[in-house]
Amino acid sequence: MRLFHFAATAALCVILTGCSKAPGGASGAGGASSAAAAPTDAERQALLAALPAPYNTGDLLNGQSKFALCRSCHTITEGGPNMTGPNLHGVFGRKAGSKADYSYSSAVAAAGFTWDAEHLDKWLDNPRTYLPGTKMTFAGLHDPKDRIDLIAYLKVESGYKPPPT
Repeated sequence: MRLFHFAATAALCVILTGCSKAPGGASGAGGASSAAAAPTDAERQALLAALPAPYNTGDLLNGQSKFALCRSCHTITEGGPNMTGPNLHGVFGRKAGSKADYSYSSAVAAAGFTWDAEHLDKWLDNPRTYLPGTKMTFAGLHDPKDRIDLIAYLKVESGYKPPPT
């Protein structure tokens, strides 16, 4: 019951926050107009609460801390650049190896699955054993709670929208 109350309160905050925004969007880095502003803290909490278990219990600060391991190769902002790895904005629901402006290994390009929390969890545990032939050199994030927190953080920060209920 307490979780429902928190989720309802967070959703109300998101609605009220949306009413106070000026039309026309927000400015991104360098003053360039961005299609979507970064979520507010209230929006982050509402998105977190709307995620399926166990991700709705994720620790966003720990997830952000774990993303520091990824930041040297990946960006997560809308319109952000590809680096050694592809930009991860919008990764949930995207077919593996399908981002048009990134050159994937043949293993990822032929993977045939769509990125969701389950695939990402297995990938983050050990990318090289999950998908042999990947060019990703990350050794893995072996603590299940850290992976939950990182996936929750990525869902909240990379443009994921939960399906309507």
